[in-house]
Amino acid sequence: MVETAELIDNDFLRQFELKVDNELATIEYSLQERKIFLTKLVIPSNINDAEFKKDFLEIVFEQIRERNLSMVPTSPEIAKFVRSNRKYKRMLPVGVRI
Repeated sequence: MVETAELIDNDFLRQFELKVDNELATIEYSLQERKIFLTKLVIPSNINDAEFKKDFLEIVFEQIRERNLSMVPTSPEIAKFVRSNRKYKRMLPVGVRI
């Protein structure tokens, strides 16, 4: 499902967007210096696939890594995902623990 969709970084609305089945999944963010604060995860209610959230977050994290930014997940759902996936903890800024 996610493999065929294109991730869009909407600078104007400050959110990552992924359109799937005519529905829009988003991760809102705030960019400050070299840190990106991930503030809100919105997945349409008709997408019940547990793998979708995982794949969506991994695609966004990869784009953040490519841009050489540190991330601070302030959304509880995103923070929970980072806690359970150690490889993404390296992307946290120095001194930030979740």
